[in-house]
Amino acid sequence: MSNAKILLASNQRINPNRLWDSLMEMAKIGPGVAGGNNRQTLTDEDGEGRALFQNWCENAGCVIGVDQMGNMFARRDGTDPDALPIYVGSHLDTQPTGGKYDGVLGVLAGLEVIRTLNDMNIKTKHPIIATNWTNEEGTRFAPAMVSSGVFAGVHTQDWAYNLEDAEGLKFGDELERIGWKGNEEVGARKMHAFFELHIEQGPILEAEGKDIGVVTHGQGLSWTQVTLTGKESHTGSTPMPMRKNAGLGMAKILNLVDEIAWSHKPHAVGAAGHIDVYPNSRNVIPGKVVFTVDFRSPDLAVIQDMEKRLAEGAKKICDEMGLGLELEKAGGFDPVTFDENCVGAIRNAADRLGYSHRDLISGAGHDACWINQVAPTAMVMCPCVDGLSHNEAEEISKEWAQAGCDVLFHAVVETAEIVD
Repeated sequence: MSNAKILLASNQRINPNRLWDSLMEMAKIGPGVAGGNNRQTLTDEDGEGRALFQNWCENAGCVIGVDQMGNMFARRDGTDPDALPIYVGSHLDTQPTGGKYDGVLGVLAGLEVIRTLNDMNIKTKHPIIATNWTNEEGTRFAPAMVSSGVFAGVHTQDWAYNLEDAEGLKFGDELERIGWKGNEEVGARKMHAFFELHIEQGPILEAEGKDIGVVTHGQGLSWTQVTLTGKESHTGSTPMPMRKNAGLGMAKILNLVDEIAWSHKPHAVGAAGHIDVYPNSRNVIPGKVVFTVDFRSPDLAVIQDMEKRLAEGAKKICDEMGLGLELEKAGGFDPVTFDENCVGAIRNAADRLGYSHRDLISGAGHDACWINQVAPTAMVMCPCVDGLSHNEAEEISKEWAQAGCDVLFHAVVETAEIVD
């Protein structure tokens, strides 16, 4: 008897119309104001989206589990009761001005894998579990990837429950309010592997005409909050030599950030997205600025070098200008190297299906980045128009969604092992 794995044939593919219809149906919940979605975590709309996903999963014959962070797990049984499951999914929550595909594609593609196996009457040795992780976006309750982080042991559950939104509402209270606080211990589930399909959120695949991104690494991230203190004074009557302009100091440091990132091209990046200027008045020289420098690289040594050069360069600039300087590490995580076998399964699937592909380093954080710490993990990416995401104008084509889900289907089923 042969021990060779049974692989899906190249003509065995998902139902693209059903996947697309599911995406469009989910997008009706928590509509945005410009064609996208506002389905922020632990809102009533999030609860409604969860209920729809649960209904679809139960109709596909799955048993639903929910843990104490609200993470949802829809299980299709395997033939071996002792075989660990293959998990596949992403997140249903969105940015306040989010698109219809970021995260949602990965969750509904997990369901489509199960639906397609049902259609084809295929049995797998390992169970397959479609997954929705709570609060990936971190826009209402910062930081991002909270619940997958608790699952992986990066954060504590009590810490997560005490996170507050802008109105002072607590994560734990809101999770209970919408009715999605489960009983399962978080992180008690063991995984054979985890796969996540996601839109690229960048322009590379579309620009190069590639169907599939095979994600080999996730960039590490470093956030440094910089506070500069100068002296507020009148913009018209303060002589140039007597100014302590915190805004000018920020400008010089941001130029330094750009130079540091460029010095580690092509994969390192750096910028400041969050900036507060005080008093932010037209005729007052800024006496204080607070901004956060965001450095990213797939190489930890590069991140450490960028942090070091920022600290040294900012001090030099501030000393020369007579400005006060405070640096505070505001967040971050180390670079991720995804599992070689899972990555190989994705690459093999793309080859078998005839889809063009290239290796990618994910520039954004994803739930897969935390789950990679507790299980073999990999990601598939499909293009998005102009690389645009976290924007209501975010767009993909049905063909891109199909290609990504086809590859996901083959990689997951290969790993779950078809039973003859």
